Amino acid sequence: MYSSFRHLLIAVTVMMVTVFSVSARADSLKKHRSPCEIHYPSDATLEWDCRIIPRGRSLEALFGEDWVDVARFNRIDRRHARPRLSIKVPRRLEDLASFNPLPLFYQAAEEDEQFILIDLAEQFLGAYEFGALRFKSPIASGNGLNETPTGEFRLTAARLQHQSSLYTIEGTDRPYPMNYALRFHVNRTGVSYWIHGRDLPGYPASHGCIGLYDESMQQEQYGGPKDPELFDAKKLFEWVLGSEPDDNRVIPLPYGPRVHIIGQAPGHGQP
Repeated sequence: MYSSFRHLLIAVTVMMVTVFSVSARADSLKKHRSPCEIHYPSDATLEWDCRIIPRGRSLEALFGEDWVDVARFNRIDRRHARPRLSIKVPRRLEDLASFNPLPLFYQAAEEDEQFILIDLAEQFLGAYEFGALRFKSPIASGNGLNETPTGEFRLTAARLQHQSSLYTIEGTDRPYPMNYALRFHVNRTGVSYWIHGRDLPGYPASHGCIGLYDESMQQEQYGGPKDPELFDAKKLFEWVLGSEPDDNRVIPLPYGPRVHIIGQAPGHGQP
């Protein structure tokens, strides 16, 4: 009797510790709302200060033509760069012109006409041609509770206007749009992982997919920004396919570009 009670007590204790650990981790992730709380290896390449966006001011109003570079440095979109949010601001805005968190040449891709490198630690994606970096984009990856798989993959399908079968636009019953979708992995349970347009809140926030800027989607779904300017998801999509397709069919990519996903997202493994 004592032994059975003891085993039950141990089992309950382990379960409570596990639940508490998961709950604490979820709470920790929810608190990471400020880009100033997220740390990337490339932060050390620039001198910057943490500044609060004043009420009534936007990134455009604060930084003029440099607002795009400030947004990319913070891995954030305009919809999430709200007043009273703390963001990282380089002491010399002109230094952002040379900011590059990815290698200019990636040796593993030198034989590939097209190659995609995704660095979760940096929350950045790079598009390479024969090893040379052609363009780069900030991302929002899995958030630690819903992790993005790492390793070597290949793009196997593309779809102009995909949508989630699991998640909806917050506060609605509308499926979350996944425009300019490029599939790179299907796990053993049949869950597909895509690179696609989405929100970039300034911290890892996806359910495992890789999100890129898609301000046109944000304008359609949320009513802003008024004048979309950031189209990284579209740019990558058209780079892979050569052009935008005329219809919305799923396009097989039997010889799609290789994709390497490396590193760990900021905050990974923290309690």
